[in-house]
Amino acid sequence: MSRRFHTINTSKTSPTPLPSHHSLSTSLSFSLGLSLPRLNFFFFHKNYLKKEYQINKQPKMTEQEGGSSEVTGPFRRILLISAGASHSVALLSGNVICSWGRGEDGQLGHGDAEDRLSPTQLGTLDGHQIVSITCGADHTTAYSDSLLQVYSWGWGDFGRLGHGNSSDLFIPQPIKALQGVRIRQIACGDSHCLAVTLDGEVQSWGRNQNGQLGLGTTEDSLVPQRIQAFQGVRIKMVAAGAEHTAAVTESGELYGWGWGRYGNLGLGDRNDRLVPEKVSFTHGEKMVIVACGWRHTIAVSSAGGLYTYGWSKYGQLGHGDFEDHLTPYKLEALRDCFISQVRSLSLSLSSLHLELFHGFPYFKLNFGIWSLSESNSNLPIACLLFTISWRLCDCAGLLHLFILN
Repeated sequence: MSRRFHTINTSKTSPTPLPSHHSLSTSLSFSLGLSLPRLNFFFFHKNYLKKEYQINKQPKMTEQEGGSSEVTGPFRRILLISAGASHSVALLSGNVICSWGRGEDGQLGHGDAEDRLSPTQLGTLDGHQIVSITCGADHTTAYSDSLLQVYSWGWGDFGRLGHGNSSDLFIPQPIKALQGVRIRQIACGDSHCLAVTLDGEVQSWGRNQNGQLGLGTTEDSLVPQRIQAFQGVRIKMVAAGAEHTAAVTESGELYGWGWGRYGNLGLGDRNDRLVPEKVSFTHGEKMVIVACGWRHTIAVSSAGGLYTYGWSKYGQLGHGDFEDHLTPYKLEALRDCFISQVRSLSLSLSSLHLELFHGFPYFKLNFGIWSLSESNSNLPIACLLFTISWRLCDCAGLLHLFILN
C-alpha cells in the first residue's frame, strides 16, 4: 500500500525534509469541526469562511462489509472523539463506535481499505463497552474497561498494533499482552503507542528508532513492554509526538525521551534519549499536563502556567521568535491566564499550528490560534472566527480538528 507524506524516514538522524511553508499551506486549506448535539460539521477554509454540514440520518441502518453500518436512527451524544492523520473515530452514547475518513490501511476498522465520507458504525465492537479511543497517524486503539481489553487495528508496520508482528489489520483485534490490565490512558504517536496502567506503570510498543519507547534500545517492539526506568515512579499521563514521548508523574515531575533533535525533550540539548530523563525547572514547578506536537512539547504547571519547548520554525512555541527552545520556557503572552487544559497540534508538514486552551465543564472562550495563515505568527493570537460555549476540544489530526459544543 502507498504510504503518505507524514511517514518518518528510517534514518535516525535525517528525517524526511519538510516541504516549504507555502506549498503545504496551499494543500492544507481546511479544518473540520464537529459540534454537539446535532452532529453538524463545521468546515473552515484557509480564508476563514465557515461552512456547516449536517449529517442526514435515516431511521434504518444500512449494513456494510465487515460488520459496519452507516450511523442512522436517533441522534446520539458524542462522548469522545479522536483524530489520526486522515481518519477520525468517535465514541457515541449507547456504546456506539463510528469512524470515517481515509481507510487504505484498515484504520477505520470496517474490514476493508475503503474510505468513508461520513461516520460509519463499527459493528465489530458492539457490546464491548468501549470507554476510550485513541488514533495514531494510521492506526487506532480502543479500550474496554469491563472486559479489561485493548483493541487495535490499521497500519501495522514497526509493530505499532502490538500483536507481535507488522501486519495490517482491517478489523479490531485484542492485544493479548494487555489482556486483563486496567488502563488509565493510551497515547499514540506516528508509529508508537504507550499505555498507562491504574498502578502508574507504562507499557510501550511500536517504532523505536530514536528510543521513543523508553526501553533503553533502538529496536522496535512488536508487543507492549513495561518501561523499567519508571520502576517505583507512578506515572499520571503520557503524550506521544512523532518520535518522542513525554510523561508527567503523580508527584508533578516531567520526563522526556526519544527523538531530541529540536530540543523537544526539554533537556537542554538536541540529543536523543533511549530512557526517560527528568526535565528540570528553575523554580521547581510541578507539572500536571503534557502534550506533544510533531516536534515540540507543551506542559502546564499546577499554577496554571504554560511552558513550551522544541521546534519553533513557524513560531509554534509562542515566544515571539522562530528559534528552537531546548528547555521549557514559560509563555509570557499568556501569563495572566490560568491554563487548565491543552491540546497540541503541530502539523508535521505545514505552517498550521494551533493550541487549544479551555476549562471544564463549560465556559465561553475565544479560539486561540497561531500560524493559521500564510503569514506566520510567533505569538498567540485571539482568533475572531467564532466564540462558542464549549465542553471539549478533544483532538486535531494532520488535516482536521474537532470542536464539541
